[in-house]
Amino acid sequence: MADTRLYTGPQLAEYLGTTAGTLAYWRYMGRGPKFIKLGRSVRYRESDVNAWLDSQAREQTGERASA
Repeated sequence: MADTRLYTGPQLAEYLGTTAGTLAYWRYMGRGPKFIKLGRSVRYRESDVNAWLDSQAREQTGERASA
């Protein structure tokens, strides 16, 4: 398995400039980056976070998200 960084919710929230609560809401709503459940813990692969961020890129304010 390739080396992949795994973020915790609080780590990713800090990186994205949001809160862990927002990440939990996004998971509940089916939004945000893909996540992994390890028992009761949630982790985010760096590659999934980067893919999600790429999918959020816009050229105009009226564009909708593709994901």
